[in-house]
Amino acid sequence: MKQYRVIGIMSGTSLDGVDLCYAEFYSEAGGWKYRNVAAQTFRYSDEWKSRLMNLNSQGAETLARTHVEYGHYLGQLVNDFCSDRNLVVDLISSHGHTIFHQPENHFTTQIGDGASIYAITGVRTVSDLRNVDVALGGQGAPLVPIGERDLFDGFGMFLNLGGIANVSIFSAENQPAAFDISPCNMSLNMLCEKYLGTAYDEGGLRASMGEINPSLLDSVSALEYFKATAPKSLGKEFTDRLYLPIIERYDISIEDKLHTITQHIANEICRAINHNAPYCRQGRVLVSGGGVYNTFLMELLNQQCELELVVPEEFIVEFKEALIFAYLGLLRTTGAANSLASVTFARKDNIGGALWG
Repeated sequence: MKQYRVIGIMSGTSLDGVDLCYAEFYSEAGGWKYRNVAAQTFRYSDEWKSRLMNLNSQGAETLARTHVEYGHYLGQLVNDFCSDRNLVVDLISSHGHTIFHQPENHFTTQIGDGASIYAITGVRTVSDLRNVDVALGGQGAPLVPIGERDLFDGFGMFLNLGGIANVSIFSAENQPAAFDISPCNMSLNMLCEKYLGTAYDEGGLRASMGEINPSLLDSVSALEYFKATAPKSLGKEFTDRLYLPIIERYDISIEDKLHTITQHIANEICRAINHNAPYCRQGRVLVSGGGVYNTFLMELLNQQCELELVVPEEFIVEFKEALIFAYLGLLRTTGAANSLASVTFARKDNIGGALWG
């Protein structure tokens, strides 16, 4: 039985670190399965976090240099990860880190030079997984539904509480739809760093101590993005230019800001889930991403959602996206579509990713 040993690399907009996931994929009964996983999150140094956070406002030379240096950095992380575990790898599939995402302007940019990853590791590498889809008129996001469809059973929806909250909905015909719902950990973490000097609000404790500010809640809810229908996707630009400036206008306590924004995130998520509940194949939602550990957010979601929210094992909570990006790279090398037009509204299903080595 042919198997493929693949490492997936994922860096989310919340900037909590680089997720590496190793898995062995094998074909069974006409589909793909995975086993023997290993995973680790490499936290960013203050220097890397600052560089990535501010790169969208730097010049072209800085962007180009950082793209290559970040690729070398990712390659060295892979080498260290494999050396510590004596892993032999056939393929690396790297999402990179998103700096710009503007599909309405026909471009998206994920840094982390695939050629540099290949040069450092000597392992065949797939990168730039979103660009073909955007070139075909799609959103280039979300990409994970194809992996959720192929690798996970028993759920009608998949909710990711990452830097951005997104949802995948599967109909009875197993045809997926998906979209980004709202900023999530990215906005909450940015507020914590600015006002509390902490990386995040552990358990949502500070948010739970605050109160809703109705005016702020109405103001962020009125943004056009939240009224739009799919296809739609978000980047850091939305948070920086539209979302956070509204929050900053309010002279209220940080607890009230966190409480109100957490309530807004929960409202938008539950509106999306409840609206689509009649159309999904099963009444359970698998929930993953760092927001699972925000107890206050999860309490709000459980209060408002009409479907059962299922929190899986820790590996899936923390590394589902890295696992799926490993799978997307595998599909790229086998010549199978790894982006679905039903999700992104590209002109057709497509095979995304540049191949190095």
